[in-house]
Amino acid sequence: MIRRRREQTVREHMESENRHEFETTLETFEHPRYELVATGEVHDGPDQVMKYFEDSRRAFPDQRNELVALHHADDAVLVEAIVRGTHLGPLGGLPPTGRSYELPILAAFLFEGDRLVCERVYFDSGTVLRQLGVARDPLSLAGRLETLASHPVTIGRGLVRRLTGR
Repeated sequence: MIRRRREQTVREHMESENRHEFETTLETFEHPRYELVATGEVHDGPDQVMKYFEDSRRAFPDQRNELVALHHADDAVLVEAIVRGTHLGPLGGLPPTGRSYELPILAAFLFEGDRLVCERVYFDSGTVLRQLGVARDPLSLAGRLETLASHPVTIGRGLVRRLTGR
């Protein structure tokens, strides 16, 4: 019974985000809280979470999520999803690039009983930045040259270790 209620809450939460019905999304929480692990951002309380929605949808007005898999844990529902969007507005200090991204995420919806108290999202910010055209793939030639130019001492030490076997 509790698993069913939690799953209904998570599905409504995600679907209302896709519809941009953020008041409905806020209502899925006992206390709204988002934790974005990759960036270290925490948005706690209805005002901060609503500002997060406004800022993220200003940057990516077509942002949407696609549920891939849903898993139940003792105090959480874990969601594998794909988030997509097009960068059409400012993102912090980054002007719009007009490029789209597709990002796999893991979202942990944390519950106390059947009450949602936090969404903690795990993702790779480098994936988004590369797709938006503001970062390089570290394994590409350009990425390797950039790393070499940015970190010559570290790269030099690694090369010496590799050549000397230490």
